[in-house]
Amino acid sequence: MLPYLGLAEKSVDAHCRYATGLIEVITDDSAVLWNRLDAGVINAFVADSGRPYSLATRADIISAVRCLLGWALSTGRLDTDFSAAILRTARHRRCVPRGVASEQVAALLGACDLATVVGARDRALVILLNRLGLRAGEAARLTLDDIDWVHGRLRVTGKGREHVLPLPDDVGAAVEAWLRVRPKALDRAVFIRTLAPRRQMTVNGLSGVVARLSDIAGIERIYAHRLRHTAATNVLADGGSLGEAKELLGHAHTATTIIYAHADLVALRELVVPFGQVPR
Repeated sequence: MLPYLGLAEKSVDAHCRYATGLIEVITDDSAVLWNRLDAGVINAFVADSGRPYSLATRADIISAVRCLLGWALSTGRLDTDFSAAILRTARHRRCVPRGVASEQVAALLGACDLATVVGARDRALVILLNRLGLRAGEAARLTLDDIDWVHGRLRVTGKGREHVLPLPDDVGAAVEAWLRVRPKALDRAVFIRTLAPRRQMTVNGLSGVVARLSDIAGIERIYAHRLRHTAATNVLADGGSLGEAKELLGHAHTATTIIYAHADLVALRELVVPFGQVPR
């Protein structure tokens, strides 16, 4: 099949799985019968496979099917181009990412009970997510070996890529305070469960920490990814470039980061002086 350039291994595996599903539909006694393929068969597979999933996953299924059909056509297995007949996902407007207001971040931190081990961990987690914009999975995968205390750097791994971020003083201080009380664990994860078995937190568990703190603080329910959006928009609000936001977030392409420019414009509109009024 055609190579998948620029995709994480997890995405490639998913695309291969979707394509394999279509091949199984036209396989009989271990022989792939390409002449069984027509628009009806293809679209029935796309509709049935995508029914339980989100629009994004349905789009991935269609992309995998298109790639398979393109390969089959180019190698002579098919003599008909079905690309124009494949169903499309419903179009939806991409939402501008919503960050978290500074008052809400302060409320999250205020909900951390620093007299407890859990409170020290949660405070370090919130500060790290808010300042460095890590994905929940990236924060969960952080290990003690990823922190370079000598040079003040943090190695982040996620989406099939690895990048290094500077470790700000406030993030370093919060993480250090947590590590001083961190219980012995079964692995070297930075953020661990505080109840047995003490090991690396799951992505859902880590994001659930932020949700729990927002409930304690009495504010709207917030999850970890909102803090990632906050870090990105803060870069732009402070005069940083899209390139700097891209490096912070670990995006492979600047095009992925452009949506945060729209988020920044939304925030700036609130500062525009109404027409005809003189600022005081």
